[in-house]
Amino acid sequence: MPRDHINEMTAFLAVARERSFTKAAAELGVTPSALSHTIKGLEDRLGVRLLSRTTRTVAPTEAGDRLQQQVGPLFEQIAFELDEIGSLRDKPAGSIRITCTDTVIETVFRSKLGPFLRQYPEIKVELDMNYALVDIVADRFDAGVRIGEALEKDMVATRIGPDWRFCVVGSPGYFEQRALPKSPQDLRDHNCINLRLAGSGGFLRWEFKSPEGRDINLRVEGQATFSTSGAALQAALDDIGLTWVPQELAAGYISDGRLIECLSEWCPIYEGYHLFYPSRKQKSPAFSAFVDAMRFRV
Repeated sequence: MPRDHINEMTAFLAVARERSFTKAAAELGVTPSALSHTIKGLEDRLGVRLLSRTTRTVAPTEAGDRLQQQVGPLFEQIAFELDEIGSLRDKPAGSIRITCTDTVIETVFRSKLGPFLRQYPEIKVELDMNYALVDIVADRFDAGVRIGEALEKDMVATRIGPDWRFCVVGSPGYFEQRALPKSPQDLRDHNCINLRLAGSGGFLRWEFKSPEGRDINLRVEGQATFSTSGAALQAALDDIGLTWVPQELAAGYISDGRLIECLSEWCPIYEGYHLFYPSRKQKSPAFSAFVDAMRFRV
């Protein structure tokens, strides 16, 4: 196949996958206009429209979808085999993409990533902060992170963190005007900081367990809403209200008195974070090294 045909197919697959000329151009390192010109050349040569374009969206046509489904896996296999050949070098090398939340980055990866990258200077790691339920195969991630090890079929998991729990915290300044809640039901009288879930668009429900073992899930109310736990925690530090975040994320602020924890006896323990990835994925030396470095050890 001529090189320009390969370039055309690579360009088309990138746009079809990202549903965006801008994102695909950034991925390929070209301008959106150059990418559009390449796609037009492919469509002219084939005599059929492959992409349907509007001012807001880009999507494959019926012909484009067929081409993506038939040719896309072949290009992915070629890329995989090239990576495998490259992994035969003496030192692990290559790129690793992980999707996770900001809490995981802060409490699990942050302390381990620096030493890992210094040990393996030829490995690149991309941590994509995302609260949505991501299809790691479709979105081309090497792995994702979730609580516990309950997984879909064809996935395996490696534990990367200890058991943990959420906590309810507020600042001393906030509690100058409000009494500490004695039970989860008292939160109805407080200004609670919400976390909006990506994808569903709903709010994260605050989960508690009564002394008798009864599960309690609350939809709290408040003036402020954020999309990450880190931002919600900062809002609590700014006296805005109460927030519900992983205890490890707030531990330093609790110990130095900038935050006050409450309802701790109502907050259940959760199983630690796990790194999950497809069982059929042949782990490269770089990915194997990453998994081993992040593995939780008692």
